[in-house]
Amino acid sequence: MTGQKPQVAQDLRRALDDDGVQACFMATPDHWHAPGAILAADAGKHVYVEKPCFHNVREGRLLIEAAARNGVAIQVGTQSRSTGHVRTVIEKLRSGVIGEILVAKAWNSQKRTDHGRQPDSEPHSSLDYDLWLGPVPAVPFKKTYHPAHWRWFFSFGAGDFGNDGVHDIDIARWGLGVERHPDVIHAMGGKLFFEDDQQWPDTLYCGFEYNEAGKQPKQLVFEQRIWSPYEQEGHENGCAWYGTEGYVVGGKAKGWKIFGPKNQLIETIASDGVDLAAHHKNFLRVVRSRGKAEDLHAGILTNHYSSSLCHLGSLAWKTGRVLHFDPIAEIFSGDEEASKGLRREYRDHWAAPKGV
Repeated sequence: MTGQKPQVAQDLRRALDDDGVQACFMATPDHWHAPGAILAADAGKHVYVEKPCFHNVREGRLLIEAAARNGVAIQVGTQSRSTGHVRTVIEKLRSGVIGEILVAKAWNSQKRTDHGRQPDSEPHSSLDYDLWLGPVPAVPFKKTYHPAHWRWFFSFGAGDFGNDGVHDIDIARWGLGVERHPDVIHAMGGKLFFEDDQQWPDTLYCGFEYNEAGKQPKQLVFEQRIWSPYEQEGHENGCAWYGTEGYVVGGKAKGWKIFGPKNQLIETIASDGVDLAAHHKNFLRVVRSRGKAEDLHAGILTNHYSSSLCHLGSLAWKTGRVLHFDPIAEIFSGDEEASKGLRREYRDHWAAPKGV
């Protein structure tokens, strides 16, 4: 469209070493999101990083630090933060239309595909598998890893919670009005439907408690059923907020309904879809104007709190018990098993984040 011909390179360092590149979109598999974004920030590039913006909670903190020390903008691809009708419903919630909000819920219920079982094999000749792995400890290649289905495996992705669910739990947390980590995490789940190679659960229920001293306790609930041939509350993926004077239910795809006491419909907010272009424009506007981090609609700090919910909920599922989290220190005090899950192992590699 502009008459410029893109340069193509297999190794992202080619772009990061180019002084003419001011910003980049880190649209890699999940396991490369944080390592690549940190490298880009340290090279002085602004970064739009896809969700979930990291593979573990520690990487999220490293991203925040990388943005600060390099003075760059890091925007996360949770596009609902820039979508008009979503921003409108958040404003309504802030205005007190349903009173004080005590509970929020997000859900991801849709019909996914069975990926079958694949033996270990050699990667296709066009794929540099060692480069694709990056700093992840080496595992044998499976045809289900690439393209696209890597997200269902522990080494590379965060399951559908981190893939699709993060969009809705981000909206739910935004409306609940909690800009911090939870204190208590509950979870149960498993593979109730699929009998394939994917490792993450196809069914998952997570509860998050926010018990900040001197403030009203609040709860956030997440539900996932990725084998469902039906919609919940009329929405395949959606959110609800429950307040002392009513509730709101809806989703980014279809819009919202606001109800008062005794289920009286107060208002309907229509959807015209998720505005991806607006989210990109917000990022580019901040980059071009050298704006502040708070001008980003989905900056790395606020997304640290949302993406971490996916990882904290999954840790509660993996350990099979209620977890008590220190939201300031970002540790599980006295729980060595759960604390290991806040980080990951890396191999000796040029992209392995420092300070993990």
